[in-house]
Amino acid sequence: MGVLVLALLCCLLRAGTAAFLAPAGTRLGEEGGGGGGGGQGRPPWDGGGREKEEAAAALRESAKRIRLLNSSSKDNATAFYGINQFSHLFPEEFKAIYLRSIPHKLPRYIKVPKGEEKPLPKKFDWRDKKVIAEVRNQQTCGGCWAFSIVGGIQSAYAIKGNNLEELSVQQVIDCSYNNYGCSGGSTVSALSWLNQTKVKLVRDSEYTFKAQTGLCHYFGHSDFGVSIRGFAAYDFSGQEEEMMRMLVNWGPLAVTVDAVSWQDYLGGVIQYHCSLFYACQVSCCLLFMTMSPPGSIPYWIVQNSWGPTWGIDGYVRVKIGGNVCGKSD
Repeated sequence: MGVLVLALLCCLLRAGTAAFLAPAGTRLGEEGGGGGGGGQGRPPWDGGGREKEEAAAALRESAKRIRLLNSSSKDNATAFYGINQFSHLFPEEFKAIYLRSIPHKLPRYIKVPKGEEKPLPKKFDWRDKKVIAEVRNQQTCGGCWAFSIVGGIQSAYAIKGNNLEELSVQQVIDCSYNNYGCSGGSTVSALSWLNQTKVKLVRDSEYTFKAQTGLCHYFGHSDFGVSIRGFAAYDFSGQEEEMMRMLVNWGPLAVTVDAVSWQDYLGGVIQYHCSLFYACQVSCCLLFMTMSPPGSIPYWIVQNSWGPTWGIDGYVRVKIGGNVCGKSD
């Protein structure tokens, strides 16, 4: 599934949040298990209130899948997988809830020569600039597409010298036309709606997240709102260095990727097997927030909207280069 890279121009874009390694869950496939991170000390997942037999069957399937994923890792630097908050779901259920971004065919990015370019920094992290909001949790709402663009807009607003505000995702879910709320949507359609209508996003405290699609509310007399004045969306296949330049020069990038195997992700750097079990790749909207290549494996740090107990406190690391998980398609 292709990747969607978005960079809002003029008025806004940039986003992300923080965390560092400490896997949240139990690792299967090796002695001693795993642990730590945002979910350290949590009890085993109990199936989320489902029928015990059904939850147990899903958990057994998860255990088999996790062992296979971990056995395919070639060294200790690669990603590792285990029991987490999604283990009680069958893969089809997980995809139906969390991988609901509608892909768009995008124009290929064509670089315009601008003379000699400055070398890229060895490490760059927008979190260091204090312009990244906390990891959010979409719960059972298939609104990852809305979380990614709102995260980008609120960080763009902060990068321009304003206070970092938590903007309303629910407003986009309820009001963006040509989308389906918590049943899925397109980042391009949502940004087009924001750009054409000049709708101002209000604070989350004014239009709070409900984890379900609701009636659209407009705030014509609100004393605060953030709008956009343009955006760009490109296919960066084979051009990850240009993605890095876009990240450094414009801010964090909203993308869609193949995230099927992320159901079981605990930590480490994903280098392959993004869709080990499925020929059909399913897109999920995320937010590229930083690039960080401190060791032998350079990687992107990606913010998700599955809450801070997933992955590395709500983040995932994906290898730079090789178009891993289709991130630059």
